[in-house]
Amino acid sequence: MHETAVAESILNTIIAQAETADAKPVSAVISCGQFNALNDECMQFAFEAAAAGTVCESMLLNIKHVPLRAKCKKCDATFEFDVYKPACSQCDSMEFDFKRDAPLLLETIEFEE
Repeated sequence: MHETAVAESILNTIIAQAETADAKPVSAVISCGQFNALNDECMQFAFEAAAAGTVCESMLLNIKHVPLRAKCKKCDATFEFDVYKPACSQCDSMEFDFKRDAPLLLETIEFEE
């Protein structure tokens, strides 16, 4: 379960930022692409388990999934890739290249005021 390793890494970063800011974190937002996808339930569980007993205990973790984009080789359109309909949204061609997938990022941390 790679969510455990991701949760621990994110937790360590948040704890370091909390120490720097001398503040208690209340929420954070992470984002991931489709090739770097996380299972939301596993990630929430792993984060809660890792955060137990730390300054991050009971903080809210939000996960955003960034759609994968592709570029059609036939009509040159850029579209959001749909695994259930793997074709260009403009011309229905199945000849396309994937654009760069979104990385796994810790986007924001919100601290108590």
